[in-house]
Amino acid sequence: MVITSKDNEIVKHIRKLRDKKSRDEFGEFVVEGVKMIEEAVREKAKIKMVVVCEETSQDPIQKDVLYKIAKEKLVYVNSKVFKMLTDVTTPQGILAVVEKNIQNEIDFSKDLYLVLDNIQDPGNMGTILRTADSIALTQIIVPKGNADPYNPKVVRSTMGAIFRVNVIEVEDLAKTIKEMKKHKLQIFATDLATNDTIYDVNYKKSVIVIGNEGNGVSKEILELADKRIKIPMPGKTESLNAAVATGIILYNAIR
Repeated sequence: MVITSKDNEIVKHIRKLRDKKSRDEFGEFVVEGVKMIEEAVREKAKIKMVVVCEETSQDPIQKDVLYKIAKEKLVYVNSKVFKMLTDVTTPQGILAVVEKNIQNEIDFSKDLYLVLDNIQDPGNMGTILRTADSIALTQIIVPKGNADPYNPKVVRSTMGAIFRVNVIEVEDLAKTIKEMKKHKLQIFATDLATNDTIYDVNYKKSVIVIGNEGNGVSKEILELADKRIKIPMPGKTESLNAAVATGIILYNAIR
């Protein structure tokens, strides 16, 4: 059976998942493309359904990934309906609805943690998740109000990291930072106004706090930091993109 109506209940449900409110309500998000679905299968993500555009269902690359997914999870739609579901300019004709893997408890046995204080740009959020995954960082702590890690743009830019990095959303970031300090973790907050650089600290059992793209780390969190650090910039540029800065600091921390 091929779905041809935009009023089909499955179609309406997937379209709702474009909104954060619905993603939170249903605990689901959408991933697109063969590679992302292969990543979901490899990481044993809970795939609720896979939607395939009928016109592209004979693509050999697409067929290969479909063989890895139970038949009962497949839904076929025509190209007109698929265009209503996709968030991609040039879609591959395949997407999946995946259950969020939500873990709200911080594992305090790790040596390095990343906190994002009000990151708003989806591109930055996705790149940061991908960078964190590249150094095997498995936890990122964010306050509510950050860019949604399950936003379609974020999901695409993570290149699969969304299935490996646990984004822990907290109600009160200051309270969480205080709890981290109780576990003998050092809090290093980025701040352009300090003289201390990222090369002046020991990152053993530490938390790196990256601030908002325009305003940096909030005053309340800065006051809780054990030390404020910055990336030395001998050139004329005064600041770096949040995702670029995160990458530099994380790789320096594991160096």
